[in-house]
Amino acid sequence: MSVSINTQELKQLLSVTPFWQNIMLVGKHGIGKSQILENHFRSLNQKVVSLFLGQMSDPGDLIGIPCKNEKTGKTDFMPPYWFPLDNEPIVLFLDELNRARPEILQTIMDLALNRKLAGRSLPQGSRIISAVNEGEEYQLTDLDPALVSRFNIYHFKPTVEEWLIWAQDKGLDSRVTGFIDNNRDYLDGDMLRVLDSGLEKTPDRRAWERVSALLENIETVNDTAKKAVAGIVGAKAAARFFESFSERRVLSAKEVLQDFESVKQLASQYRIAELSVLNESIFRYLDRLPDGEFSDTLRSNLSAYIRWMTESDRREAMAQFCNLMENVRYAHANLLMMQQAPEVYQSINQFILSL
Repeated sequence: MSVSINTQELKQLLSVTPFWQNIMLVGKHGIGKSQILENHFRSLNQKVVSLFLGQMSDPGDLIGIPCKNEKTGKTDFMPPYWFPLDNEPIVLFLDELNRARPEILQTIMDLALNRKLAGRSLPQGSRIISAVNEGEEYQLTDLDPALVSRFNIYHFKPTVEEWLIWAQDKGLDSRVTGFIDNNRDYLDGDMLRVLDSGLEKTPDRRAWERVSALLENIETVNDTAKKAVAGIVGAKAAARFFESFSERRVLSAKEVLQDFESVKQLASQYRIAELSVLNESIFRYLDRLPDGEFSDTLRSNLSAYIRWMTESDRREAMAQFCNLMENVRYAHANLLMMQQAPEVYQSINQFILSL
Protein backbone atom coordinates (compact mmCIF):
# COMPACT_ATOMS: atom_id res chain seq x y z
CA MET A 1 0.00 0.00 0.00
CA SER A 2 1.47 3.37 -1.04
CA VAL A 3 2.18 6.17 1.43
CA SER A 4 0.59 9.46 0.34
CA ILE A 5 1.70 12.88 1.60
CA ASN A 6 0.54 16.44 0.93
CA THR A 7 2.66 19.60 0.79
CA GLN A 8 2.77 20.25 4.53
CA GLU A 9 3.62 16.63 5.24
CA LEU A 10 6.37 16.74 2.62
CA LYS A 11 8.00 19.73 4.30
CA GLN A 12 7.82 18.00 7.68
CA LEU A 13 9.23 14.82 6.18
CA LEU A 14 12.17 16.72 4.67
CA SER A 15 12.94 18.11 8.11
CA VAL A 16 12.98 14.77 9.93
CA THR A 17 14.63 12.54 7.32
CA PRO A 18 18.42 12.19 7.81
CA PHE A 19 20.44 13.59 4.91
CA TRP A 20 21.93 10.18 4.09
CA GLN A 21 18.50 8.65 3.38
CA ASN A 22 17.35 9.15 -0.21
CA ILE A 23 13.78 10.22 -0.97
CA MET A 24 11.69 9.41 -4.05
CA LEU A 25 8.52 11.38 -4.78
CA VAL A 26 5.94 9.75 -7.03
CA GLY A 27 3.34 11.92 -8.71
CA LYS A 28 1.96 13.44 -11.87
CA HIS A 29 3.67 16.23 -13.74
CA GLY A 30 2.92 19.85 -12.94
CA ILE A 31 1.99 19.41 -9.27
CA GLY A 32 4.90 21.46 -7.94
CA LYS A 33 7.40 18.83 -6.79
CA SER A 34 10.53 20.68 -7.90
CA GLN A 35 9.25 24.14 -6.92
CA ILE A 36 8.33 23.05 -3.40
CA LEU A 37 11.69 21.36 -2.87
CA GLU A 38 13.66 24.33 -4.16
CA ASN A 39 11.71 26.83 -2.06
CA HIS A 40 12.02 24.69 1.08
CA PHE A 41 15.76 24.13 0.92
CA ARG A 42 16.63 27.61 -0.30
CA SER A 43 14.76 29.01 2.70
CA LEU A 44 17.32 27.02 4.73
CA ASN A 45 20.19 28.45 2.64
CA GLN A 46 20.89 25.07 1.08
CA LYS A 47 21.82 24.93 -2.59
CA VAL A 48 19.51 22.85 -4.81
CA VAL A 49 20.88 21.32 -8.02
CA SER A 50 18.16 20.01 -10.35
CA LEU A 51 19.06 17.47 -13.04
CA PHE A 52 16.49 16.42 -15.63
CA LEU A 53 17.58 12.85 -16.28
CA GLY A 54 15.07 12.33 -19.09
CA GLN A 55 17.02 14.87 -21.15
CA MET A 56 20.40 13.15 -20.73
CA SER A 57 21.53 11.04 -23.66
CA ASP A 58 24.81 9.69 -22.28
CA PRO A 59 26.32 8.88 -18.84
CA GLY A 60 28.93 11.53 -19.60
CA ASP A 61 26.19 14.14 -19.17
CA LEU A 62 26.01 13.05 -15.54
CA ILE A 63 29.52 11.96 -14.53
CA GLY A 64 31.59 14.24 -16.77
CA ILE A 65 33.95 13.77 -19.72
CA PRO A 66 36.85 11.26 -19.48
CA CYS A 67 40.38 12.68 -19.72
CA LYS A 68 43.90 11.43 -19.14
CA ASN A 69 45.55 12.18 -15.81
CA GLU A 70 49.06 13.27 -16.82
CA LYS A 71 50.50 12.33 -13.42
CA THR A 72 49.14 8.81 -13.18
CA GLY A 73 48.58 8.03 -16.84
CA LYS A 74 45.11 6.79 -15.95
CA THR A 75 41.68 7.98 -17.01
CA ASP A 76 39.94 10.56 -14.87
CA PHE A 77 36.64 12.30 -15.38
CA MET A 78 36.30 16.05 -15.62
CA PRO A 79 33.69 17.06 -13.03
CA PRO A 80 30.35 18.00 -14.64
CA TYR A 81 29.16 21.61 -14.51
CA TRP A 82 26.87 21.01 -11.54
CA PHE A 83 29.27 19.15 -9.24
CA PRO A 84 30.13 21.12 -6.06
CA LEU A 85 33.88 21.72 -5.98
CA ASP A 86 33.71 23.98 -2.91
CA ASN A 87 32.97 21.00 -0.64
CA GLU A 88 29.67 22.59 0.43
CA PRO A 89 26.74 20.11 0.74
CA ILE A 90 23.99 20.30 -1.86
CA VAL A 91 20.49 18.95 -2.39
CA LEU A 92 20.71 16.93 -5.59
CA PHE A 93 17.27 16.69 -7.18
CA LEU A 94 17.07 13.93 -9.79
CA ASP A 95 13.94 14.78 -11.73
CA GLU A 96 12.32 12.44 -14.28
CA LEU A 97 14.22 9.45 -12.86
CA ASN A 98 12.00 6.92 -14.61
CA ARG A 99 12.38 8.73 -17.94
CA ALA A 100 16.15 8.21 -17.93
CA ARG A 101 17.93 5.83 -20.28
CA PRO A 102 19.01 2.50 -18.72
CA GLU A 103 22.70 3.45 -18.97
CA ILE A 104 21.98 6.66 -17.01
CA LEU A 105 20.18 4.65 -14.34
CA GLN A 106 23.23 2.40 -13.92
CA THR A 107 25.26 5.50 -13.06
CA ILE A 108 22.64 6.53 -10.51
CA MET A 109 23.05 3.23 -8.65
CA ASP A 110 26.47 4.15 -7.23
CA LEU A 111 25.35 7.71 -6.58
CA ALA A 112 22.29 6.57 -4.59
CA LEU A 113 24.21 4.01 -2.53
CA ASN A 114 27.66 5.50 -2.02
CA ARG A 115 27.15 9.19 -2.88
CA LYS A 116 29.84 8.85 -5.54
CA LEU A 117 30.15 9.61 -9.25
CA ALA A 118 33.16 8.19 -11.11
CA GLY A 119 35.00 7.89 -7.80
CA ARG A 120 34.25 11.48 -6.74
CA SER A 121 32.19 11.83 -3.53
CA LEU A 122 29.47 14.36 -2.91
CA PRO A 123 30.26 16.70 0.00
CA GLN A 124 29.32 15.37 3.43
CA GLY A 125 25.75 16.33 4.32
CA SER A 126 24.45 16.32 0.74
CA ARG A 127 20.96 14.98 0.09
CA ILE A 128 19.60 13.05 -2.88
CA ILE A 129 15.93 13.41 -3.79
CA SER A 130 14.35 11.99 -6.92
CA ALA A 131 10.99 12.44 -8.61
CA VAL A 132 9.17 10.03 -10.89
CA ASN A 133 5.94 10.18 -12.86
CA GLU A 134 3.31 7.49 -12.55
CA GLY A 135 0.53 6.69 -15.00
CA GLU A 136 -0.25 5.04 -18.31
CA GLU A 137 -0.08 8.40 -20.11
CA TYR A 138 3.71 8.60 -19.69
CA GLN A 139 6.52 6.93 -21.64
CA LEU A 140 8.57 5.53 -18.78
CA THR A 141 11.60 3.35 -18.10
CA ASP A 142 11.16 0.45 -15.67
CA LEU A 143 13.28 0.99 -12.57
CA ASP A 144 15.52 -1.76 -11.22
CA PRO A 145 14.24 -3.00 -7.82
CA ALA A 146 17.79 -2.65 -6.49
CA LEU A 147 17.73 1.04 -7.35
CA VAL A 148 14.22 1.54 -5.95
CA SER A 149 15.26 -0.08 -2.66
CA ARG A 150 17.76 2.73 -2.09
CA PHE A 151 15.00 5.32 -1.73
CA ASN A 152 12.25 6.10 0.78
CA ILE A 153 9.19 6.29 -1.47
CA TYR A 154 6.20 8.61 -1.05
CA HIS A 155 3.28 9.39 -3.35
CA PHE A 156 3.06 13.16 -3.42
CA LYS A 157 -0.54 14.40 -3.61
CA PRO A 158 -0.79 18.11 -2.72
CA THR A 159 -4.32 19.16 -1.87
CA VAL A 160 -6.39 21.68 -3.81
CA GLU A 161 -6.57 23.76 -0.63
CA GLU A 162 -2.77 24.00 -0.50
CA TRP A 163 -2.67 25.12 -4.12
CA LEU A 164 -5.32 27.79 -3.48
CA ILE A 165 -3.29 29.15 -0.55
CA TRP A 166 -0.17 29.21 -2.73
CA ALA A 167 -2.10 30.87 -5.57
CA GLN A 168 -3.40 33.55 -3.20
CA ASP A 169 0.12 34.29 -1.93
CA LYS A 170 1.41 34.33 -5.51
CA GLY A 171 -1.31 36.78 -6.55
CA LEU A 172 -2.86 34.65 -9.29
CA ASP A 173 -5.84 36.04 -11.17
CA SER A 174 -9.02 35.74 -9.07
CA ARG A 175 -10.88 34.38 -12.09
CA VAL A 176 -8.56 31.37 -12.08
CA THR A 177 -8.55 30.78 -8.32
CA GLY A 178 -12.32 31.29 -8.11
CA PHE A 179 -12.90 28.79 -10.89
CA ILE A 180 -10.67 26.16 -9.26
CA ASP A 181 -12.27 26.80 -5.86
CA ASN A 182 -15.65 25.95 -7.40
CA ASN A 183 -14.44 23.27 -9.86
CA ARG A 184 -11.71 21.41 -8.00
CA ASP A 185 -11.56 18.43 -10.35
CA TYR A 186 -10.16 20.73 -13.01
CA LEU A 187 -6.97 21.65 -11.15
CA ASP A 188 -5.06 18.54 -12.18
CA GLY A 189 -7.42 17.50 -14.96
CA ASP A 190 -7.89 13.96 -13.65
CA MET A 191 -11.51 13.79 -14.77
CA LEU A 192 -10.50 14.90 -18.28
CA ARG A 193 -7.52 12.58 -18.51
CA VAL A 194 -9.79 9.54 -18.26
CA LEU A 195 -11.40 10.60 -21.53
CA ASP A 196 -8.14 11.77 -23.08
CA SER A 197 -6.73 9.98 -26.13
CA GLY A 198 -3.20 11.11 -25.29
CA LEU A 199 -3.22 13.83 -27.97
CA GLU A 200 -5.39 16.42 -26.28
CA LYS A 201 -4.04 18.97 -23.84
CA THR A 202 -5.27 18.62 -20.25
CA PRO A 203 -4.81 21.06 -17.34
CA ASP A 204 -2.29 20.92 -14.54
CA ARG A 205 -1.14 23.35 -11.87
CA ARG A 206 1.59 24.92 -13.97
CA ALA A 207 -0.92 25.43 -16.77
CA TRP A 208 -3.37 27.34 -14.56
CA GLU A 209 -0.52 29.61 -13.46
CA ARG A 210 0.14 30.37 -17.13
CA VAL A 211 -3.56 31.09 -17.67
CA SER A 212 -3.43 33.58 -14.80
CA ALA A 213 -0.44 35.34 -16.36
CA LEU A 214 -2.22 35.46 -19.73
CA LEU A 215 -5.39 36.99 -18.25
CA GLU A 216 -3.52 39.48 -16.11
CA ASN A 217 -4.09 42.37 -18.53
CA ILE A 218 -7.31 41.10 -20.13
CA GLU A 219 -10.53 42.51 -18.74
CA THR A 220 -12.87 41.54 -21.59
CA VAL A 221 -12.35 38.01 -22.86
CA ASN A 222 -12.55 37.66 -26.66
CA ASP A 223 -12.23 34.68 -29.01
CA THR A 224 -8.47 35.06 -29.25
CA ALA A 225 -8.11 34.90 -25.47
CA LYS A 226 -10.34 31.83 -25.35
CA LYS A 227 -8.20 30.04 -27.93
CA ALA A 228 -5.05 31.02 -26.07
CA VAL A 229 -6.40 29.55 -22.82
CA ALA A 230 -7.54 26.39 -24.64
CA GLY A 231 -3.97 25.93 -25.86
CA ILE A 232 -2.79 25.98 -22.25
CA VAL A 233 -5.35 23.81 -20.44
CA GLY A 234 -7.14 22.08 -23.31
CA ALA A 235 -10.45 22.71 -25.03
CA LYS A 236 -12.65 20.92 -22.45
CA ALA A 237 -11.22 22.74 -19.43
CA ALA A 238 -11.22 26.09 -21.24
CA ALA A 239 -14.85 25.68 -22.26
CA ARG A 240 -15.85 24.96 -18.66
CA PHE A 241 -13.69 27.85 -17.42
CA PHE A 242 -15.37 30.43 -19.67
CA GLU A 243 -18.79 28.86 -19.16
CA SER A 244 -18.41 29.58 -15.45
CA PHE A 245 -18.09 33.29 -16.25
CA SER A 246 -21.54 33.41 -17.82
CA GLU A 247 -23.11 31.42 -14.98
CA ARG A 248 -22.16 33.79 -12.20
CA ARG A 249 -19.15 35.90 -11.35
CA VAL A 250 -17.07 34.32 -8.59
CA LEU A 251 -16.63 36.53 -5.56
CA SER A 252 -13.27 36.69 -3.85
CA ALA A 253 -12.68 36.98 -0.12
CA LYS A 254 -10.88 40.27 -0.72
CA GLU A 255 -13.97 41.78 -2.40
CA VAL A 256 -16.21 40.76 0.51
CA LEU A 257 -13.82 42.06 3.15
CA GLN A 258 -13.11 45.37 1.41
CA ASP A 259 -16.67 46.38 0.51
CA PHE A 260 -19.34 43.81 1.27
CA GLU A 261 -22.20 46.21 0.52
CA SER A 262 -21.10 46.51 -3.12
CA VAL A 263 -21.18 42.73 -3.67
CA LYS A 264 -24.11 41.81 -1.37
CA GLN A 265 -26.59 41.62 -4.25
CA LEU A 266 -24.40 39.16 -6.14
CA ALA A 267 -23.77 37.12 -2.98
CA SER A 268 -27.54 36.94 -2.44
CA GLN A 269 -27.80 34.90 -5.64
CA TYR A 270 -25.39 32.27 -4.31
CA ARG A 271 -26.55 28.81 -3.36
CA ILE A 272 -25.45 27.26 -0.05
CA ALA A 273 -22.66 25.30 -1.74
CA GLU A 274 -21.28 28.48 -3.34
CA LEU A 275 -21.43 30.34 -0.03
CA SER A 276 -19.52 27.48 1.57
CA VAL A 277 -16.75 27.93 -0.99
CA LEU A 278 -16.74 31.68 -0.30
CA ASN A 279 -16.58 31.03 3.47
CA GLU A 280 -13.51 28.88 3.07
CA SER A 281 -11.83 31.44 0.85
CA ILE A 282 -12.40 34.04 3.60
CA PHE A 283 -10.73 31.77 6.14
CA ARG A 284 -7.79 31.21 3.78
CA TYR A 285 -7.47 34.96 3.29
CA LEU A 286 -7.54 35.69 7.02
CA ASP A 287 -5.15 32.86 7.79
CA ARG A 288 -2.49 34.43 5.56
CA LEU A 289 -3.12 37.94 6.85
CA PRO A 290 -0.40 39.49 9.07
CA ASP A 291 -1.66 40.70 12.45
CA GLY A 292 -1.03 44.36 11.66
CA GLU A 293 -3.17 44.31 8.49
CA PHE A 294 -6.50 43.51 10.19
CA SER A 295 -7.96 46.96 9.42
CA ASP A 296 -11.16 48.65 10.60
CA THR A 297 -12.54 48.25 7.06
CA LEU A 298 -11.92 44.53 7.12
CA ARG A 299 -13.44 44.21 10.60
CA SER A 300 -16.56 46.14 9.60
CA ASN A 301 -17.15 44.17 6.40
CA LEU A 302 -16.56 40.83 8.10
CA SER A 303 -19.09 41.77 10.75
CA ALA A 304 -21.62 42.78 8.07
CA TYR A 305 -21.08 39.52 6.22
CA ILE A 306 -21.62 37.50 9.41
CA ARG A 307 -24.85 39.35 10.23
CA TRP A 308 -26.09 38.84 6.67
CA MET A 309 -25.39 35.10 6.85
CA THR A 310 -27.37 34.64 10.05
CA GLU A 311 -30.58 35.44 8.16
CA SER A 312 -32.93 32.46 7.86
CA ASP A 313 -32.23 31.37 4.29
CA ARG A 314 -28.46 31.40 4.82
CA ARG A 315 -28.18 29.85 8.28
CA GLU A 316 -26.89 26.60 6.83
CA ALA A 317 -23.96 28.47 5.26
CA MET A 318 -23.39 30.24 8.58
CA ALA A 319 -23.26 26.87 10.33
CA GLN A 320 -20.57 25.79 7.86
CA PHE A 321 -18.63 29.01 8.67
CA CYS A 322 -18.75 28.03 12.35
CA ASN A 323 -17.47 24.55 11.55
CA LEU A 324 -14.45 26.09 9.83
CA MET A 325 -13.55 27.78 13.10
CA GLU A 326 -12.91 24.33 14.55
CA ASN A 327 -10.51 23.45 11.74
CA VAL A 328 -6.91 23.53 13.02
CA ARG A 329 -5.79 24.44 9.50
CA TYR A 330 -7.15 27.95 10.11
CA ALA A 331 -5.80 28.48 13.62
CA HIS A 332 -4.31 31.88 12.76
CA ALA A 333 -7.57 33.09 11.22
CA ASN A 334 -9.48 32.09 14.35
CA LEU A 335 -6.95 33.82 16.59
CA LEU A 336 -7.19 37.00 14.50
CA MET A 337 -10.98 37.10 14.83
CA MET A 338 -10.81 36.51 18.59
CA GLN A 339 -8.21 39.23 19.16
CA GLN A 340 -8.94 41.78 16.44
CA ALA A 341 -12.71 41.43 15.99
CA PRO A 342 -14.28 40.34 19.30
CA GLU A 343 -17.73 41.55 18.17
CA VAL A 344 -17.53 39.13 15.21
CA TYR A 345 -16.46 36.32 17.48
CA GLN A 346 -19.33 37.14 19.85
CA SER A 347 -21.86 37.05 16.97
CA ILE A 348 -20.59 33.64 15.98
CA ASN A 349 -20.91 32.31 19.53
CA GLN A 350 -24.44 33.67 19.78
CA PHE A 351 -25.36 31.93 16.54
CA ILE A 352 -23.96 28.64 17.83
CA LEU A 353 -26.01 28.94 21.02
CA SER A 354 -29.15 29.59 18.96
CA LEU A 355 -28.85 26.29 17.09
